[in-house]
Formats: sequence, C-alpha cells, structure tokens
Amino acid sequence: MSKYILSGMSLEEISTMTAELGGSAFRAKQIHKWIYAKFVSSIDEMTDLSLEFREKLKEVAVISSTKIKQRQISSDGTIKYLLEFEDGNCAETVLMRFDNRANLSACVSSQVGCPLGCKFCMTAKRGFIRNLPPREIIDQVMCIQRDTKLKVTNIVFMGQGEPLLNFDNLRKAIDIFNNDFNIGIRRMTLSTAGIIPGIEKLANEDLQITLAISLHAPNHAIREKIMPVEKKYNIDKLIQALKNYVNKVGRRVTIEYILIDGVNDTPECAKELANLIYDLKCNINFIPYNECGNSPFKKPSKNAIMKFKYILEHS
Repeated sequence: MSKYILSGMSLEEISTMTAELGGSAFRAKQIHKWIYAKFVSSIDEMTDLSLEFREKLKEVAVISSTKIKQRQISSDGTIKYLLEFEDGNCAETVLMRFDNRANLSACVSSQVGCPLGCKFCMTAKRGFIRNLPPREIIDQVMCIQRDTKLKVTNIVFMGQGEPLLNFDNLRKAIDIFNNDFNIGIRRMTLSTAGIIPGIEKLANEDLQITLAISLHAPNHAIREKIMPVEKKYNIDKLIQALKNYVNKVGRRVTIEYILIDGVNDTPECAKELANLIYDLKCNINFIPYNECGNSPFKKPSKNAIMKFKYILEHS
C-alpha cells in the first residue's frame, strides 16, 4: 500500500487521514503545523505527538518523496535546486533574495520539460515530459523550507514549463499556498508565454495574482521565429486578451522582454513595442539574454540595451 505524502496535503486531507488512525481534529492541526510552519523533515520531529501515534503515522505516511539531487548557491545568496521526484524525473526550483529584504521568493516549476519550444530556452530542448500534480508543485517550496529553515513569502511560477497548460493542478496548488502556507494571492506571480484561454480563465476567476507575459518581440514575424506559440496565439490577439484581463481584474500586467542581440533589440523594435503596448496598463521587465550552451543567440551590448530602454521610455 502506498503511503500518504504529507507535504502538499490540506488540513482537511490531514484530518481525514488522522481520523483513520483514531486521531482527533486537534492531532490533524498539530501535524499541519509541523509540516507548514515548522518545516520538519521527519515524523519523529513531531514531538508533541505521542510516541505511539508517531509510530502509527510512520506506518502510513512520509513527509515527502521528493529528493534534492543538486544544490548550487550563488554569491548573492540565490539557491538553485534540482529536485528528483518519485518517478525519477527532475525539475528545478530556486530560492531568491532581493536587496537584502526579508521577503524570500521561490521560483517554482509547473511541468517537467516544456512543450512550447522557445528557441532561446534551454528547457525547451528537453521537450515535454509531464505535468506536475499539485503535490509536486507545492513540495518544491517545502523542500526549500526544510533545507534552509527559512519561510518563503512569495511564489513565482516562472520555472520549467508553461503554467497555463497545467491550469487545474496549478489552481489547486495556489489554493494550498494561500490557505495552508498563508501566502497572499498578491504575493504570487504567474508567467506565461501567452496561452490565451488560460489568461481568460484567470480573468474569470479574478484571482488577483500578478500576471507576467513572456512577450520577447514587438511583432508577429519576430515572435514567430523565436516562440512557436505565436503560431497559435498571435501577438495582436494576446495584447487584446491582456487588455480584457486588466479591465476585468483591475491589475497591471508585467511584460517580460528578453533582449537578444540583433533579433529584438534594435531601435525599430523599441518603437514597435512602444506602439504595441501604449494603451496597455503594464510594467516592463527587460532581461538581457543570458548566453548558455551552444545557443546561437547573444547578449546585446550595454549601449544597445540603454538605447532600447531610452526609446521605449520616451516614445
């Protein structure tokens, strides 16, 4: 018989499990607190449970089935994890710190691999393997907290995969982050390459999540060359979907734009981008391309980046 995996279980689910073991609702709340507030790594650490009940619990449950396969710490304190799931597949998650603030952000994956095939993305080379269920989405953050003993306060769905192609599982994970981790919806950011039906679902549910769009081009021709998703959801329809989203939800969106040398960083591109988004309520996040592997793409010069930003700001 497979065991319960406590990381990712809601209080209601834990209550059902403890009732099967003859435990009370109070016992369920204790377990829930050990998992989500104290980040324990083993059931033996749940010291306010009786030894007898802990032994019963160990027979039917484990904290997690996810393993930390690799862990890299950057000079700025960022920690990058490669996590291995029960079936041997792996995905990345990252703990990020910003400007010495107390807030800690977890960058979470939604899929193993990615089906979108963006030309500048290393994950795209893996292809699509599978969606992550809610438990595996949640356990990425749990792994960070168990490893560091630090409380994650912000979630960004910007890791491997396209979140809006795993909408139902993602939606359940968001609820658990909100209700069980006590992370506010407005402290969560979802990044999409522009899956219009998913954007419409988000608008209809009025989640108040921060929506970020991986745009990376000012027109259809350039975007189609570097992002195959453009063939299905073209840039003009995407911008209209974003305007509808802003009108319905009442929140700005974030435009993410990776600047790639000679591809989308020219003055002409800056002018086109300004015209494209002039009446869209948005913030823009410029990201110089990070050269990696055998990619044919290059990082633009500092001069090109500054010129692009200047034209956009003054158009």
